Amino acid sequence: MTNTRPQQAPERRNAFTRLLDTVEWLGNFLPHPVTLFAILAVGIVVISGFFGWIGLAVEDPRPAGARGVAEDGMIRVVSLLNGDGARMIFTNLVTNFTGFAPLGVVLVAMLGVGVAERSGLLSAAIRGMVLSAPRHAVTVAIVFAGIVSNTASEVGYVVLIPLAGAIFYALDRHPLAGMAAAFAGVSGGYSANILIGTIDPLLAGITQEAAQLIDPDYIVVATANWYFMVASTFLITLVGSLVSIFIVEPKLGKYDSSRADPNILDKRMMESLSGDEKRGLFWAFIALLGVLGLMALTLVPEWGLLRNPETGDRINSPFFRGFVVWILLFFIATGYAYGRIVGTMRTDRDVINAMAAALASLGLYVVLAFFAAQFVAFFGWTNLGAISAVTGSELLKDTGMTGPMVFIFFILMCAVINLSLGSASAQWAVTAPIFVPMLMLIGYAPEAIQAAYRIGDSTTNIITPMMSYFGLILAWATRYDKNLGVGTMIAIMLPYTIFFLIIWSSFFVLWTFALDFPVGPGSPTYYNP
Repeated sequence: MTNTRPQQAPERRNAFTRLLDTVEWLGNFLPHPVTLFAILAVGIVVISGFFGWIGLAVEDPRPAGARGVAEDGMIRVVSLLNGDGARMIFTNLVTNFTGFAPLGVVLVAMLGVGVAERSGLLSAAIRGMVLSAPRHAVTVAIVFAGIVSNTASEVGYVVLIPLAGAIFYALDRHPLAGMAAAFAGVSGGYSANILIGTIDPLLAGITQEAAQLIDPDYIVVATANWYFMVASTFLITLVGSLVSIFIVEPKLGKYDSSRADPNILDKRMMESLSGDEKRGLFWAFIALLGVLGLMALTLVPEWGLLRNPETGDRINSPFFRGFVVWILLFFIATGYAYGRIVGTMRTDRDVINAMAAALASLGLYVVLAFFAAQFVAFFGWTNLGAISAVTGSELLKDTGMTGPMVFIFFILMCAVINLSLGSASAQWAVTAPIFVPMLMLIGYAPEAIQAAYRIGDSTTNIITPMMSYFGLILAWATRYDKNLGVGTMIAIMLPYTIFFLIIWSSFFVLWTFALDFPVGPGSPTYYNP
């Protein structure tokens, strides 16, 4: 297939583009991500020794007697620069790595993805879906799919983002622009969705505990932010698509395939589907229906095996907590069905070789995960993460502001804290006992406070190397650009963060204060003590 598109005119370097170039230039002074995490891990040990020596401590915002709260109600730095610290590091080095949650999710999912990839299913499906699609419609579809995938977040990170790169490459567009659009939807729009996801009941439970410090009978349900999150889905889809089309993709320019890993470039993706490939896709679709039917049987009926065995709940259930298993089954079933028809999957050995090849491609990520796991563990052991969150929260509390501006600063504070404390539940567990009671006392409902928190928590996910999946995204991106650095990755994603933060925060103020819409079913904006 011949590319007949006219050559692009030289790119005009406006002020915003020059700013992104500066961020990229500065960021690329950072060392390799593996080295960076190793330095950070060592740095945490040294810093903990200093702050432990001076006795740094803050008051724990959680109620006395709660799990993890010290008897004197203080959070103190725990030094790792002593004998006890050295023993803790040496005895937990392996379990830090093997217990690193993103590592297991990625490895299990990639076993299935490898079968689908090696069989040729992904290539055929991509060509069948997008080669005739309008260029900008593909971008919108990718951003929207990323947001919806947050119902089971692993799908977006381990499947959609690399798939988006392949789609853009097949369309002769810059693959990093496709990955950026998907990353923006999956992670930057993490708290927007049409469906209730696994994070919703978790955050609601934390919010309820914090609210009950003021009102012991206050209840916060999993659907507390549903109305606002549904509306946010379409807002983030629009903003993410426009940023991709008019800022990110023009900045990246024409893709130079010489910078890529030769093994990833497959020009057959530009060819029309053969008869065997069409038949293979049909049987892959039949296999998909079978997997979906099995999923429904385990969740929909009252006797569903994967519903919550104690409450019968479908959302807070083993079905969603173990969703990565469905990813594995989905790709094995559809990949093998396709491969049997086209002749790429004849025996069990073909399936095993496909799985092995998929894991072999993750060598860089496994190395990075080892050092990232140590840093995350050290950060938690020393209490530096909790102390940073509490200190930053107190700065906002001391401003004494009310009205929409207090929420704007609250969102900004959460966005900054998220740069170092990437887990949504961990950050909210520390900050909710401060912000929820404080804002309740000045007349705001816990549900509205939680919705504002989720904006700040989501928008900076895509620019912090501390986010669990950032290393994985970078590892996949380097397959298209072997010289890609952390700074380049941050510069690519920074426009999404800026526009998401400004527009989403403004939308929250419009929704709650100007229009006085509830953020969810039975979720008011104001609280009357």
